Amino acid sequence: MHSTGAGVDGARGVLAVDSTAPDAAPWGLDAFRRGWETQIGDDVFQLPAFSPDTIGDFRVKGNVAKVHGAAIADLHAASATRTADAPGGDQDLVAMYVVQRGAWTLGGPPGCGEQTVPAAQFLVRHVGRTAFETSAHLTAKFLVLPPGELKPLLGNRVITGPADSAEIRLLTALTDMIHTTVADLGPAGVEATHGALIELAKAVAKGRFDDVEPRLAPALTQAAKDLADRRLADPELSPAMLARELSISVRTLHRAFAAVGEQVATYIRHRRLQEARLALTAPSGRLSISELAAHWQFADSSHFTRTFKNHYGQTPTEYARSTKPASLSPNRHLPGHGPAESA
Repeated sequence: MHSTGAGVDGARGVLAVDSTAPDAAPWGLDAFRRGWETQIGDDVFQLPAFSPDTIGDFRVKGNVAKVHGAAIADLHAASATRTADAPGGDQDLVAMYVVQRGAWTLGGPPGCGEQTVPAAQFLVRHVGRTAFETSAHLTAKFLVLPPGELKPLLGNRVITGPADSAEIRLLTALTDMIHTTVADLGPAGVEATHGALIELAKAVAKGRFDDVEPRLAPALTQAAKDLADRRLADPELSPAMLARELSISVRTLHRAFAAVGEQVATYIRHRRLQEARLALTAPSGRLSISELAAHWQFADSSHFTRTFKNHYGQTPTEYARSTKPASLSPNRHLPGHGPAESA
């Protein structure tokens, strides 16, 4: 169990927690609570009291980041947990739960029953303090957000939906970026990050993406890049396909990339060239230049060779010869592997 990071005038904090080791559980909850109070603060979210029967087996690991009045927790719980609090209370916040594995069951507001967020689903609502219970082997994101701009959008509504919806995928990409950068952000960066987080949460509450909000461009761009990286060999990969998968317009996608100084088609082309270059230097098996061109969706070997040389200053064959021994295995299979013929 450990915590890192100091706040910028209390605006940010970072907490890393791991009580999954066999000898850590008896003190896991106490250490987690101390770390939260020191690095995140009760002003963001006051941790509840936990049921005694789950305290002794508190096995949770993850990371928490604070950005102004918001906190983002990536949690992996090996053990089941249950709070001792009754629903209601004096905390005024918006909570969002995005569950990848397991289930998170929430006490309902007065007069309402429990609500369970199963795997592959999200839930967002305005709450006071509420009782909850998590299953063992839970993997989830828990977001605590200030109510100011979100409460009027939510009212008494509870918004649920699939965790792979466009808005939630954008939010996930943004929170991942926050975890990796918040410790190094200055005051201006913290302010901009907080604004982007709130705007994207508003998009979830509205059920749509506001394509004129420039602070969301980095998260949208990263989500598109992640999708493109998984589909690089797909002949259907294009700005139109990415926009369709993200449930946004092509115009919105181009605007997001432009806001961070990039172009969608250029990113796809450069990533395909990178993968082709890796194939050229692989130690075993070979594809011909024409096979590489076809696999990475270039029009033909001449187009691939010309594009490769414009980017790297050498033809594929020249590059392969400069980085590999002259004697190579004649076996061939799909990349990454080197060329068997010149263009």
